[in-house]
Amino acid sequence: MIRKIALGTAAALALSAGAALAAGAEGHVHDVDFAHEGPFGKFDQMQLQRGLQVYTEVCSACHGMKFVPIRTLADEGGPQLPADQVRAYAEGLDSVVLPDGTDRPREWTDHFPVRQGDGMGPDLSLMAKARTGFHGPYGTGLSQLLNGMGGPEYIYSVLTGYTGNEKEEAGSYFYENTAFPGGWIAMPPPLSDGQVEYADGHDNSAHHMAEDVASFLMWAAEPKMMARKEAGLTAVIFLTVLSVLLYLTNKRLWAGIKGKKVA
Repeated sequence: MIRKIALGTAAALALSAGAALAAGAEGHVHDVDFAHEGPFGKFDQMQLQRGLQVYTEVCSACHGMKFVPIRTLADEGGPQLPADQVRAYAEGLDSVVLPDGTDRPREWTDHFPVRQGDGMGPDLSLMAKARTGFHGPYGTGLSQLLNGMGGPEYIYSVLTGYTGNEKEEAGSYFYENTAFPGGWIAMPPPLSDGQVEYADGHDNSAHHMAEDVASFLMWAAEPKMMARKEAGLTAVIFLTVLSVLLYLTNKRLWAGIKGKKVA
C-alpha cells in the first residue's frame, strides 16, 4: 500500500519558514545531472512519466498543481501520454465542484486539482522555477552561470536531505533536513525505497524517485523549455551569420577609402 504523506499544519510550516529566515542559514543542494540541462538538453520522456507517477501516488495528496492543464500530459516534449490515457487519468482525479455546489468528473481540459487547508502543502505548479538551489559567491549569482538556477536540484535535495532526527516545538513536529534553509522542515520524509512500483521496471530507490519527480516538476513549471531552447539556438545562429555578413560588407564598403584594393 502506497503511503501518502501529509505536511503537518499550516501553522507549523509558517513557524518552520520563520525559523529558517531567522537562522539565515542556507541548506546544502546537490548538483544533479538532469537530462534537460544545458543548451542541447531535452526532457527524458520516460523520466517525466515516472515523475508523474511519483507525484500522483505520493505528492498529490497534499500538493496541487492548479496552473497545469491535464491535457498537456499528451503534448510533445512532455510525458507525451496517449490521449485516451490522459482522459482516463483525468477521470481518476478529484471531481470538479461547480458553482451550484454539484460536481462533475474532471476532464482532461481541466487543470490539476487544488490542495488547500490545514495539513496541505504549497502548490507545486511553479515550484521548480520559484526555488533557486545555487547562489553566490557573495550574492553575485555567478554560480548560476555554470550550475543553472537549481530549482530541480533544490527539490531533489530536500526530498533526499532528511537525517532521521526530529523535534517538537509549539506542539508541532519538525524534521532535520540538510537542504532546507534553517535545517528543520515541517514535512515528514515523503519518499522511501520501493515506495512506488514503476510501470517500466526502473530502479525505484528514493533518490531515483526524487530525481524523477524533480524533473517532472521542472517540466510542469516550464513545459515549453525545449521550444525556447530551439528558438534561442536558431536566433544565435542567425545573429552569428548576420554578424559575419555585416563585417564583410563593412570591409568592402570602406575598402576604397582606406586605400585597399577591392577584389
